[in-house]
Amino acid sequence: SRYRSVVLTAIIMGNIPLALVGSVIALWISGQPLSVAALVGFITLTGIATRNGILKISHYINLCAFEGEKFGRKMIVRGSLERLTPVLMTALVAAFALVPLLVSADAPGKEVLHPVAVVIFGGLISSTLLDSLLTPLMFWLWGEKPLAQLLEAHDTENY
Repeated sequence: SRYRSVVLTAIIMGNIPLALVGSVIALWISGQPLSVAALVGFITLTGIATRNGILKISHYINLCAFEGEKFGRKMIVRGSLERLTPVLMTALVAAFALVPLLVSADAPGKEVLHPVAVVIFGGLISSTLLDSLLTPLMFWLWGEKPLAQLLEAHDTENY
């Protein structure tokens, strides 16, 4: 309802499978089974991936609505570069915080937290890399018409 567009929402939600790819690969590489703890990690990762998509799409819209940018490659590159640092910092800090849980899987009390860390760590890697490439591409391909419709509504709020 925020963007009044199924297309923009689908672009944002497209980040979720990108994150899950890395999580499944990380579980497979580490030999972890799919468990309740891993599912908690998937839920957490879904929130992170969705937030990153919302930030990027909102920034594209705000560039056009409030900074005079026109839809095109220049605006998408600018918006992507301006959002790259916050997204990378979030991913790096979260990954850094997960390292103790990743390296000490056999420590008492961490057997439940290890699968959560594996899922989030793997998903952060794939989500960050793939989101940086594919969200701008999807917005380039399908975002012009929804952006124009949203801007025509003449709302004065930030997106």
